[in-house]
Amino acid sequence: MSSLIMVLIGLAMMAAGYLLYSKFLGKRVYQLADAYTTPAHTMEDGVDYVPTNKYVLWGHHFTSVAGAAPIIGPAVAVIWGWVPAFLWVTLGTIFFAGMHDLGALWASQRHRGQSIGTLSGRYIGARGRNLFLVVIFLLLLMVNAAFAVVISNLLISTPSAVIPTWGAIVVALLIGQAIYRFNWNLPLVSVVGVAALYGLMILGDQVPVALPSEMLGIPARGWWIIFLFAYAFIASLLPVWVLLQPRDYINGLQLFVGLIILYGSFFIVRPEVVAPSLRDAVPDGTPGIFPLLFVTIACGAISGFHGIVSSGTSSKQLDKETDARFVGYFGAVGEGLLALGTIVATTAGFKTVNDWENVYSEWNAGGVDAFIKGGGDLMNEGLGIPTSLSATILATMAVLFAATTMDSGIRLQRLVVAEIAELAGVKLSGLAATLIAVGCALGLTFSTGVDGSGGMLIWPLFGTTNQLMAGLTLAILVVMLTQLRRPTWPVLIPLVFVTLMSLWAAVLQLRTLWTAQNWLLLIIDIVIICCAIWVTVEAIAAIGKARRAPAVVWRDDETIPGELADAQAR
Repeated sequence: MSSLIMVLIGLAMMAAGYLLYSKFLGKRVYQLADAYTTPAHTMEDGVDYVPTNKYVLWGHHFTSVAGAAPIIGPAVAVIWGWVPAFLWVTLGTIFFAGMHDLGALWASQRHRGQSIGTLSGRYIGARGRNLFLVVIFLLLLMVNAAFAVVISNLLISTPSAVIPTWGAIVVALLIGQAIYRFNWNLPLVSVVGVAALYGLMILGDQVPVALPSEMLGIPARGWWIIFLFAYAFIASLLPVWVLLQPRDYINGLQLFVGLIILYGSFFIVRPEVVAPSLRDAVPDGTPGIFPLLFVTIACGAISGFHGIVSSGTSSKQLDKETDARFVGYFGAVGEGLLALGTIVATTAGFKTVNDWENVYSEWNAGGVDAFIKGGGDLMNEGLGIPTSLSATILATMAVLFAATTMDSGIRLQRLVVAEIAELAGVKLSGLAATLIAVGCALGLTFSTGVDGSGGMLIWPLFGTTNQLMAGLTLAILVVMLTQLRRPTWPVLIPLVFVTLMSLWAAVLQLRTLWTAQNWLLLIIDIVIICCAIWVTVEAIAAIGKARRAPAVVWRDDETIPGELADAQAR
């Protein structure tokens, strides 16, 4: 089959999703209104709450939620064949991810930008909130620690990506000043910024940078991890307009240009998909496609991490409520496009089926390396970009996606730590909360030695934890929509599907961990399952209660809608 057909069908489906389905969600389900004044205006503080141009905010949201996961997940999942991965990415983006991200963004900004964990206390109850925060903390810990390892590995394997990776920080700082301090023209700043980033990639390709294999007893990977967390620590404390926003915005544009280059090579080369549509004889040790497909591909179909970002940072920067459709739903579409591009690169980027099978000879054998190799070869063949530069562009894309997720992840972890401390009756400063957040991630990363391999210690639980988090976020949305007497089926159907698949996968994982005698992950998995089931039961009870109670009406002039406003007044 020609990959061109796959690409055209995928693009048409996602375009229809944004133009038609997201409009339905915005008008009928979430009822977005320009008359509502967002918390970015009512609570503006110049640090976290900052009214932001929707295109700049889209860049922050898109790059924060994407990370490396929409590359890693699909690049692994095609081991079952390209059709299941393609269907889950396209249908998941349209009916699951876009709805989820838009909903979490809408819910949070209607409640003063409060986090999804805080909203769980309001709509599910105090016990549900406490358990919710446990899941959120563990999920952020997994993301921050694992992405540091992924980035460090890429900086070592592709030293040509070092200069553009760190140079992007300088470009972002300059862009932040140009936009907010000097009020320069946004399109002009955008063009210059993207040109600077691609200039850094060309420079990096010519001047690769590699750390010494060992310094002071710490290997190169360990040092890169230390540098990454030092940067993330500083970035998470700065006002969002100084670094986080402009870095995510310009990275979003650069990454979108990268996607255009990648997709352009698909259209020019029109390679044949050499991978089977459905692979019957999978390698020994490969788990069954049900339910593992739906947790292997998380980002790119639906991801609980997106709800944390939507309610943690993006909701505090939303200029107008109607911007949520572009920022939230189209942000998910951008990630879906990356996942779709990954599927094409890893199934049509090889010359023969034997070449493909040599890479996918065992479970978890694909990943970022397969994406870089397959996509790089197609870019070289279609656009004449040298193979080394193609690899630099794709590796930098992967690094910047992961790095911007780390930026937001540490900031979000800081907010969660402060929230947990507040529940315990302790008031933490931003600095103290950040020290705890970074300390936990560093402690996990170096728990098995100075090479930082501990960062991947609890990563095997990411897929199930992430999808369970998505299900819990959807449960909150169903309670809210039930109270408001608005259509719930667009949320309820994905809620049931995602929760069942995730719990099924988590239970299957228990047996695997028991057999492997991995007691740490076994205990964590049990804790996560118990928390998810408990919150689900409480959510079902809350939905039933909402159905029996009188309808709640939100006014567009309310800072905090419904009963919460009454409680605050009392």
